[in-house]
Amino acid sequence: MPVSLLSRARIMIAGAHSGVGKSTLTLALVAALRDRGLKVQTFKVGPDYLDAGHLAHVSGRPCFNLDGWMCGRHYVEQVFSSLTDDADISIIEGVMGLFDGSSSDSICGSSAEIAAWLDVPVALVVNTHGMARSVAALVKGYNELEPAVSLAGVLANRCGSSSHAELLAAALMAADLPPLLGAIRRDSVPELPGRHLGLISSGEQALSQETIRSLAETAEQQIDLDLLLNRARSVNPIVLDRAPDDTLSKLAVKAVRLAVAYDEAFQFYYPDFLMLLERKGCTPVFFSPLRDKTVPDDVDGLYLGGGYPEVYAEALSGNSPMLQEIRSFCTSGKPVYAECGGLIYLSQGIEQEGEKYSFVGEVPVWAKMRNKRKALGYVEVTLQQDSLFGSCGSVFRGHEFHYSELTGSPAGVDGWEAVYQLKQNRTGRYSAEGYQRGNILAGYVHLHLASRPEAVDRFIGKLREGG
Repeated sequence: MPVSLLSRARIMIAGAHSGVGKSTLTLALVAALRDRGLKVQTFKVGPDYLDAGHLAHVSGRPCFNLDGWMCGRHYVEQVFSSLTDDADISIIEGVMGLFDGSSSDSICGSSAEIAAWLDVPVALVVNTHGMARSVAALVKGYNELEPAVSLAGVLANRCGSSSHAELLAAALMAADLPPLLGAIRRDSVPELPGRHLGLISSGEQALSQETIRSLAETAEQQIDLDLLLNRARSVNPIVLDRAPDDTLSKLAVKAVRLAVAYDEAFQFYYPDFLMLLERKGCTPVFFSPLRDKTVPDDVDGLYLGGGYPEVYAEALSGNSPMLQEIRSFCTSGKPVYAECGGLIYLSQGIEQEGEKYSFVGEVPVWAKMRNKRKALGYVEVTLQQDSLFGSCGSVFRGHEFHYSELTGSPAGVDGWEAVYQLKQNRTGRYSAEGYQRGNILAGYVHLHLASRPEAVDRFIGKLREGG
């Protein structure tokens, strides 16, 4: 039976296309609204760890991913409803362009899909450099393409002057389109640091207080925050297909402990997965492969997430005591799960720019950095054997994003087997991945496990069994 929730102030900041500055403007809005004393809950559309980390830092609250393709509508609605009840406003940062997603002929996997499901008004970020009345033509298309998606207004980025802003506002008004919410002048916001995977992560280089103040001042001065808040508050109640199930809000008594690698080299984790582990009786115990010498005592399993082992290769390779600790843990029979950067860390080591750095050596192949991106996109995983998260035939969704590649397949070497049948969403191409030996599972894919509670239950069961 459908359940109507109280209206909760919410708005999405989405771009006309990638590169229009939506990440910077979202951070600016969050900073400005916090300065006004509001509790801001942030979300990021799509499988993005980097923007989410900065949003968490600026908002002072964990940022959660909303992904229609990986998680499905029910999970998105439940997560949103369970995490927003104590917030004054929720701000959702979009991904790519508003309508860009996993399909070119529907809103599947796009920011627009999330906006439609949660009935979120959209502030559309447009690069208006060299544009006047043409902004009306562009906004008209975005406003009318999908009836279920409603624009709250336009954020004109890289605007030239106050007179330019007046031209843009007049063009929108004359065409009876959503209003100009703000005109952000060129070079008025600081450039955020980046590298090959996107922004430099908050875990490595958090935005300084000076930068956050500058962002907040820009938003306060160049965006009509009162109008934006009015649009965010003038929303319909969210209607769910069932009552909220407190997906992430209630914690249970802790029963098992999971060592989780977390530092500058390993930092790509979905917070809802870690929260669900806690709710179901598993305590994450964080440690640093960069600086610590031992794995935490009395843990029942090990989780090595994604990150930048290639950036910190020399330091990781030089921490011999930790490498030996990980090797010993891998022989204990307890569950070990490694994703992307974690896979690289478990490998023989990494080769980059003519240098080789040795790592744990459990997975019997080397990794090598490429100059061009090796993989980016959604994938579907079907288990070919029983594993840590499911039995043979279980299906999961996730994504890949990496510049490295393995120099060969571990499958068939020293008892290792490939247990993932990997299907690329965009091309439909199949491949073998996800390498398993005993209770060790390592692969490039970042699985979204929080949306599969039965997989989390199985994993915790493996931890309780000691494998």
